Amino acid sequence: MTKAAIIRCEKNMDTCPLTSCLNCLIQKKEGFEGYDDCTPVGIFSCHCPGDNVIKQAKILKAKGAEVIHFCTCMFSKKTDQGWKLSDEGFCDHIDKLIEQVHQTTKLPCVKGTAHLPQGYHPDMWGQL
Repeated sequence: MTKAAIIRCEKNMDTCPLTSCLNCLIQKKEGFEGYDDCTPVGIFSCHCPGDNVIKQAKILKAKGAEVIHFCTCMFSKKTDQGWKLSDEGFCDHIDKLIEQVHQTTKLPCVKGTAHLPQGYHPDMWGQL
């Protein structure tokens, strides 16, 4: 069973209860597709400019996380036509943050959870 954690952006924490992200994790869909079995370990909100994300990732690893997913809203934008890859996601340096988390924790990190933009396949730093 894969123990997955989620890091999301503080800019979305007052409007999104992560319902879709958690459902996708449990159902092994979208960003969590490919896991044989998956269970949530924890969720944190990254605060701009991301200075807290390394500390959060270390805590998630200590709590048993085997992989950390970064929410789709951090790098894409919700539109009337669905979610689109865009420079208008909540985080303008998401790849740098993911790389830092991966290098520090040595855990695989995945860019994407629920609401994946059409044609997007989640990028992964490291391997399970």
